[in-house]
Parts: sequence; structure tokens; C-alpha cells
Amino acid sequence: MTYISSTVCTPTVTDVPRHIAIIMDGNGRWAQRRRLPRVAGHTKGLDAVRTIVEACAARGVEFLTLFAFSSENWRRPVDEVSFLMRLFISALEREIARLHTNGIRLRVVGDLSMFEPRIQELVRRAQAKTAANTGLTLTIAANYGGRWDILQATRKIAQQCVDAGAMQNVDEASFAQHLAMAYAPEPDLFIRTGGEQRVSNFLLWQLAYTEFYFTDVFWPDFNDAQLSKAIASYRERERRFGRTSAQLTRQSQNVDSLSC
Repeated sequence: MTYISSTVCTPTVTDVPRHIAIIMDGNGRWAQRRRLPRVAGHTKGLDAVRTIVEACAARGVEFLTLFAFSSENWRRPVDEVSFLMRLFISALEREIARLHTNGIRLRVVGDLSMFEPRIQELVRRAQAKTAANTGLTLTIAANYGGRWDILQATRKIAQQCVDAGAMQNVDEASFAQHLAMAYAPEPDLFIRTGGEQRVSNFLLWQLAYTEFYFTDVFWPDFNDAQLSKAIASYRERERRFGRTSAQLTRQSQNVDSLSC
């Protein structure tokens, strides 16, 4: 297969991030500090999801992606995993009407084959119900891993070569079309709550030029005010995308010359 280096067009930088991706960490520790079972933190964390979805929609954020369950989370205690599955079912059953009423489109990405048929069917119904909505696109990453995403995209490209009976040229743009979130721009802002400072196999390809924001605040306590702090930090960044500050100054004088 011949690989061609693509010319990457500089994304347009906006005052409000078009796409925010969040690792919602700290639910269990939030509960333990209150002498509650870990699962209580996951229940409280769902309240934070509602708050942040509404806050992002109100600010004009176009895409919000939440890492709900990683491909590594199956290693957690069986009781906790079972509770998370029940919580997922409950959220799909009870929250979709609210999302639909508010014009929010739901997408779920990840290897859904690992989930029980009931969850898979609820996901299909929820995505179909909200497919035509034009407001915020809320993506839930469930049984998702960045390495899995890159691997499944590679497999799709390899299968296309087999079907076509010939090798094909591949560049960054054509490869990205096969990723699970090909429908969304790459995240402008990545937030991780709970004090950890790593990406944990989340959107490995898509986070290449994303601005990172880490906070010690546990996810159940992450609210509108905390989101404002993250966005304020984002606004202070100079997003150069490989260019120099001087080039950005010239670009600002002719915003259409390099923007997508």
C-alpha cells in the first residue's frame, strides 16, 4: 500500500470550542470519600452528565463526547460492571426523550457487540429517534478504546483493498473517514476530571492537536462553573497547529487564507 503525506488544513479556531471531549473520572473516589459505595458515585455522575450536556448546548458547543465505559473497564469488579450496565440501560430509557425534546442528537461509538442485546437495541432506537436533530451532538463512548478505533479503521481499509483487488493510496484524511467518529471534527478541548493526567486510550488519533485541561475535581462535582474554568483556560491557549506565532498573526489578518 502506498502512503501519501497529506496537506493538513488548519482548523478554524473559535472562542467557544466546537468539540469538547471529556473523561468523566472520579465517581468511585467521590463516593468513597463520603463513605458511600462506589456505585453511588456513578449514579451521582449521571446528574453531572445532564448538567454538562445542558451547559454545552447553551454555550453553542456543537459536539460533546463523553468517555462512559472503556474497553479496559470490563476488568473492574463484576458487581460494579453489572451496575454500570443497568445504569446505562436506565439512562437510555429515561433520558432520550429529554435529549430529543432539546434537539440533541445522540451517537454511541465503540464495540457494541460486547453488550447484551437489550442495550444494543436501545442504542439503535435512541440514535434513530434523534438522528434528524440539529442541535448539540452528544457522543457516548462505550466499550471504546483508541487503539481499537485505529485498528478497526485499518481493517476497513484493508478489506476495501481486498474487495477492489488492488492496493489503494491512503492519507490522513482518507484514514480518518474510517474512524468511529468520522462525523465529528477533532476535539478542540479535552477535559479529564479526578486528578489523573493521562488520556487512557481515549481518541488517540483525534487528540493530536487538542488542548488538554486536567482538574482535581471529581466528576460528580464538575458543574457549569467548572466547565467555564476549562473553557477560560482553552481561550488562553495559542493554537498554532505546527505554525509560528508570527504566522498566526498574519493569518488573523487574512482569516480565509489558511482556514478550512
